[in-house]
Order: sequence, then structure tokens, then C-alpha cells
Amino acid sequence: MVLAKLVGPRGAPTTVRPMTKVQLREVCGVRSGDKGNMSDLTLFMDSREAYDAVCSSVTAEAVARHFGDLVEGPVVRHEVPNIMAVKFVMSDALGGGGPRSLRSDNLGKTLGGALLRLEVDLPDDVVASAPRRGRRAPVDRTPIT
Repeated sequence: MVLAKLVGPRGAPTTVRPMTKVQLREVCGVRSGDKGNMSDLTLFMDSREAYDAVCSSVTAEAVARHFGDLVEGPVVRHEVPNIMAVKFVMSDALGGGGPRSLRSDNLGKTLGGALLRLEVDLPDDVVASAPRRGRRAPVDRTPIT
């Protein structure tokens, strides 16, 4: 168990809470899009606590490090608190975009799934109460006849 200090939302008192390293997919959903050579990824959280924790942990710099050389331009973060979302706009992120790219999949859609694999330290209680925790798309195992 890791203990970390978190600054509460908008200057609230600092608290020390036990932390867990998890992938963002455990507490977030994502929507993604692209236009030209830009990609935008928006993380959506299910609770105010998850939103505050993700805002404290997931910076534009962390997202840029996560994508490494795939994103050649700046990463800009926008907080959207009224819908508990954080949007990242990444420039020069699609290898030129559309037909100019030599990537096998040059659309921003695939980057959303990649962002959900980013590992971050989040408070234990936020992770434990996340409705997405451990949930995956159901697989129909009915034999085909």
C-alpha cells in the first residue's frame, strides 16, 4: 500500500489516503475523435470523487509521456467539471492524419483505448467504489450451431 498526499478540489485541505496503482479503465470511460492530424480524448468519471482524483493524477505531461513518440505536438488538458470529464487535445498525433499516415490505424479512436491503459495512483476508496472496476464487455459463450 502506498500513502500519498492529495490536495482536495480547489484548495480544500490536504489529506493522506492509501493509494492503489490501477489502469484508468478501472474508473473511467473514454470518447475519442480526430480531425486532420489532431486527436482528442475525453475521460468521463462516474463520481465526483473519481473526477477529483483523476484531475489530481492525470496531467497533460503524463498523457504525453504515456503516448511517447506517437504524439509529436503538445498535449493540452481541459477540465469539464459539470460533466465530470477531462479532455486532452493532442496535436501532431496521427502521423499526418488520414491518407498521409503510414500507420496501420491512423485514427484517433484507437488512442482512447490506449489512454485507458495509463496506470495511475488513485485513492483506495475511489477505486473500490468505481462501478467500472473489474467490468468488461460480456462475452457470449453460447456454442454456435
